[in-house]
Amino acid sequence: MPDPIQPIEQAKEQWNNGMVAKTLAKFPEREPQFLTVSGKEVDRLYTPSPDGLEGYNAKLGFPGQYPFTRGVQPTMYRGRLWTMRQYAGFSTAEESNKRYRYLLEQGSTGLSVAFDLPTQIGYDSDDVMAAGEIGKVGVAIDTLADMETLFAGIPLDKVSTSMTINATAAVLLAMYIAVGEKQGVTPDKLDGTIQNDVLKEYIARGTYRFPPKPSLRLISDIFAYCTKQVPKWNTISISGYHIREAGSTAAQEVGFTLADAVCYVQTAIEAGLKVDDFAPRLAFFFAAHTDVLEEVAKFRAARRLYAKIMKERFGAKDAKSWMLRFHTQTGGVTLTAQQPDNNVVRVTLQALAAVLGGTQSLHTNSKDEALALPTEDSVRVALRTQQIIGFESGVTNTIDPLGGSYYVEQLTDQIEAEAEAYIKKIDELGGVVPAIEQGYIQKEIENSAYAYGQSVEKGQRTVVGVNKFQIKESGEFDLFTVPAETTKKQVDSLKKVKTTRDQAKVKAALAAVEKTAQGKDNLMPVILDAVRAYASIGEICKALQNVFGEYTETFN
Repeated sequence: MPDPIQPIEQAKEQWNNGMVAKTLAKFPEREPQFLTVSGKEVDRLYTPSPDGLEGYNAKLGFPGQYPFTRGVQPTMYRGRLWTMRQYAGFSTAEESNKRYRYLLEQGSTGLSVAFDLPTQIGYDSDDVMAAGEIGKVGVAIDTLADMETLFAGIPLDKVSTSMTINATAAVLLAMYIAVGEKQGVTPDKLDGTIQNDVLKEYIARGTYRFPPKPSLRLISDIFAYCTKQVPKWNTISISGYHIREAGSTAAQEVGFTLADAVCYVQTAIEAGLKVDDFAPRLAFFFAAHTDVLEEVAKFRAARRLYAKIMKERFGAKDAKSWMLRFHTQTGGVTLTAQQPDNNVVRVTLQALAAVLGGTQSLHTNSKDEALALPTEDSVRVALRTQQIIGFESGVTNTIDPLGGSYYVEQLTDQIEAEAEAYIKKIDELGGVVPAIEQGYIQKEIENSAYAYGQSVEKGQRTVVGVNKFQIKESGEFDLFTVPAETTKKQVDSLKKVKTTRDQAKVKAALAAVEKTAQGKDNLMPVILDAVRAYASIGEICKALQNVFGEYTETFN
């Protein structure tokens, strides 16, 4: 009887001698030897025992190879740790710039920009719609002048920047490109991500501006423009995070997120793009919650299912088109205002789950975010959490350390099957947009959120400090507050720009945006021209709205 382990040992040897050897030649592993605290050597990769061989190559395979269940890179964190980002932005561009410099000094390896609500929806700070929201949940950006201040002293060819922006992503990307130009950094040198996932806004978040069809056009225009002009840029971060924050299950997070991805890919293909030209720059964004093993299984299931979708449904040939690369943020909705110090433990477990699940980038929430924007001290602790996991925990010594766990593998299969069933149902409804218009996705999330809330209220699920292990608290916390003078400073700054710029140039640029929106040409070049002329985000969005209209939520 042939030895059942032999085929895997042979495949592993081929993997080591082939893909791994080539990778090591370019990117050596971080340490000459990986050891536990007790001094035991840790292998690069562990493979199953004979009783777990069935379907191994088809369902799991090896890191860096289809279907990527065990990771998208051959050596994962042995070569390089994930990008350690801290999501930040508040008040004015000047104040946020100080926080970014602080984070970089503390060892952050990437910036993640939060924008205030008016910026997210496309209203200027002097608009009546912006009243009371300027600089509150992120930084206020009205014109290129603000973006120049935001990244002052931060060389854009040396840092990776993620921007959480959706409805107005084209405008903010244009501003980032223009700042790079002013620094002497050409677009092909820029590295980063725009979230640019407007479908989840209709599903779970609500910061939309235009109807779905023109919003999808803007997204495909960004795909096409960046493929040629900004090739290192991740043109979208298809987001399950906000779906999970709204109350979805892990399987719903995967299913609805990948259904959105199907819509984006299909839209780009219908616009004339070739899948392998844009798919390698697609990225994803997931939440990490506190049930560590479920989260690990979720990430593994998402990788495998996406690889199958891209290869089998869309016929992608490039292996990079099959890879689900993702950023993770720990679960904001899991943080509690009660006993906020407990949130440090929650965030640690969630960050650990993201790392065990193979994330490419990670943001750790701060303990006080259930109460206010984080202080510098709490942000530092959040960043140190990632660094301790990366350098002290030992979980980065080997790839996919939970792979082969009977529980994790079964849970991975289960989440994949449930997610696939959701995608099939959405296909039957005609796709994501009709499913949104019918309220199907929103209702599924609402039902899950209600069920979870009921389980906590009834004591069936324990939330430490909330429905069990409560203590009497003083209610006095050292909280960060947005300066009261933020609104006046931002409005005055905008007024100065609007009165000193070349008005004729601005008028011509906005007219070009509106005219291009009426046709089929790519909108990015004219938006970039408008940004260079210091047209404001509100003016550019108004020009687009004149053609596209404004979206109002209604259910069929």
